[in-house]
Amino acid sequence: MARHTATVTDRQQPARGPRDAWPPARLRIATPRLELRLPGEDDLARLAAVAAAGVHMPGEQPFGIAWGAQPPALRARSVLQWHWATRGTWTPQRWTLDFAVFLDGDPAGAQGLSAAGFPVRREVATGSWLGLPYQRQGLGTEMRAAVLALAFTHLGALSAVTGAFADNTAAIKVSRALGYHDDGHQVSNRDGARVLARRFRLTAPPDMQHWPPVTISGVDDEFLGMCGATDPAGHQALPLGGYPHA
Repeated sequence: MARHTATVTDRQQPARGPRDAWPPARLRIATPRLELRLPGEDDLARLAAVAAAGVHMPGEQPFGIAWGAQPPALRARSVLQWHWATRGTWTPQRWTLDFAVFLDGDPAGAQGLSAAGFPVRREVATGSWLGLPYQRQGLGTEMRAAVLALAFTHLGALSAVTGAFADNTAAIKVSRALGYHDDGHQVSNRDGARVLARRFRLTAPPDMQHWPPVTISGVDDEFLGMCGATDPAGHQALPLGGYPHA
């Protein structure tokens, strides 16, 4: 049977570095083969290099925006900008937690967990990518199970949603393996073309019996507050533009 455990810490000391000032940076999620954590700047550079080397075969388009078809340098830059943006725009009402996924200490891709209106809706969404050398090895199932375990067992999520274009069979297989059910279709814009995408939904409590075992550490009250899981107002830092100026 799958095991899902967490270590909860209470940090009262003044912030001394990113892991103190930014609670999501304390998170560590482990599966049998993977570690998921928020990437630091050095990790981001390595992750960007994985993206630059390729995230899908020529002619494929698994994403709504063709970022994977950009020149390598722009793919790498997109990864950096995306991760910076998710941190700079985080609020308890709308947030994205984008983990770097490490295999044997090397970045292999990224796994995202996001929410809008979480204090009331209690619903999360997922998205991910893997570098070409790491695809078709079952890693997608492990990394998504990792963030779903965080969402359902610690954040108090009541549902998780995802979607995939009909030709993205790998993503659909992951959803099936984790117990999602069909949730209809939606009209999507795939790089300027009107296409139908399939929707999938997973509701609480999910059947984790056949999921990979997941171990979670670093969850604390500050992180839960930032996500709107315990306090609708959250632990929201005053934005730079809101500081009084002398």
